[in-house]
Amino acid sequence: MISRDFQEVLAPNLYYDHEFEAEAAKIQPGEYYATTRDMMVVTVLGSCVSACLRDKDSGIGGMNHFMLPHSDNDPQDPFSTSARYGTYAMEMLINHITRLGAKRANFEAKVFGGGNVLRGFTLNNVGARNAEFILEYLRSEKIHIAAQDLLDIYPRKVYYFPKTGRTLVKKLKVVHNNTIVDREKEYVSRLDYARMDGQIELF
Repeated sequence: MISRDFQEVLAPNLYYDHEFEAEAAKIQPGEYYATTRDMMVVTVLGSCVSACLRDKDSGIGGMNHFMLPHSDNDPQDPFSTSARYGTYAMEMLINHITRLGAKRANFEAKVFGGGNVLRGFTLNNVGARNAEFILEYLRSEKIHIAAQDLLDIYPRKVYYFPKTGRTLVKKLKVVHNNTIVDREKEYVSRLDYARMDGQIELF
C-alpha cells in the first residue's frame, strides 16, 4: 500500500483553481510533480521544456520543468555532458509515476517549451537544445509522443490534467514583466555553477 506522503512530490504552490474548478500544483524550473489524483499541473515555460507524462490507462502521471545547462561540448550532440540534467529530470518523473503504479508500456508524453526567449543566450541555442533533447530522449526510450508545441519565440503557460491527458497551452505574446526570463536566467546560472563546482552528483 502506497502512503499518501509518497504519492506526490509536493510543489511549493498548491491551490484550488476556480477557473478550472480543480486542485492544482504549480511547478517552477527544476521541479516536477507526480500524482494519482484527478487534478491539474501548471507551469510557465520560456526556454525550458516540460514533459507531461502519463499512463493512458490508469491516468497516473505528472509534469517536469527543466533546462540543460550550457555545454562545453558539441551543441549538436543532444546527449552531451549537459544532457545528464535533462536525463535526470526525466528519470525522476518516470521513476516516480512508475512507483505510483503507472506501466511503462502505457506511457504517452506531451512536450512543450524551448522558446527563444532568453536574450543574450541566443548563441547557445538554449531553447532549441532543450527541444532537441526531449524529442531525442523520448524516441530513444520508445515513449509515444502524443503532442508537442516546441520552439517559437513566446513563453507558454501549460495546464495539464494527467488523469485524462487534457492539455491546454497559452502562448504569452504579451508579457508585462521580466519574471519568466529572470527566473530562467537564475536557474541556468545555478545549473552552470553547480556543474563547474562539482556539487551535484546525478548518478
